Amino acid sequence: MTGAARTPIRVLVVDDQALVRTGFRMILEIEPDVVVVGEAEDGGSAVEQAAALRPDVVLMDVRMPGMDGIEATRRITADPRCTAKIVMLTTFDMDDYVYGALQAGASGFVLKDVLPERLVAGIRAVHSGESLLAPSVTRRMIRAFLDRPTVAVRSPDPRTEALTGRELEVLGRVAAGLSNAEIARELFVSETTVKTHVSRVLMKLGLRGRVQAVIWAYENGLVD
Repeated sequence: MTGAARTPIRVLVVDDQALVRTGFRMILEIEPDVVVVGEAEDGGSAVEQAAALRPDVVLMDVRMPGMDGIEATRRITADPRCTAKIVMLTTFDMDDYVYGALQAGASGFVLKDVLPERLVAGIRAVHSGESLLAPSVTRRMIRAFLDRPTVAVRSPDPRTEALTGRELEVLGRVAAGLSNAEIARELFVSETTVKTHVSRVLMKLGLRGRVQAVIWAYENGLVD
């Protein structure tokens, strides 16, 4: 018995260089489970197309004339009707804009010279709810956060009280950069159980993805 064909992952490609957009389209459209629904050459157009096309994943360049990728990401993720996951396209893995992009709601980033198979795998992972951020990058992001000048301690986020003890445990491990499989091994539970806990944490805190959960955990002193 054959199952019904899965709905393709709908991707919007945003970059100010036509050659780059064409290259990504060629890579993605040979995959049976991915379809490029549109292209945009700047942030303003990306926001408009995301609202009109409702893509599942947006490949978003960081540096563009006019509205940059960070502002476009912020506007797209602020639209409650749009559930697209944003993957930032960068030239260097420690682009000065990466942290701002993640705070704006991006689910991760890839280098523009990424291997085709890794790009496709990353899009699938983000679409399924994972983050596209290597543990090494997570550690550097955390280090950059900790190296910032100390600011006044703010009041604890009241949403923390909505989390159960197990959810706090899972969130702490997510903030440490562990994958669902690694968390499952540490807590002696199934990956499905971990995914359920992560989903509940994101829902209770009003966050869009794991990367925002990492930032939230550090900004609220949940982990050192």
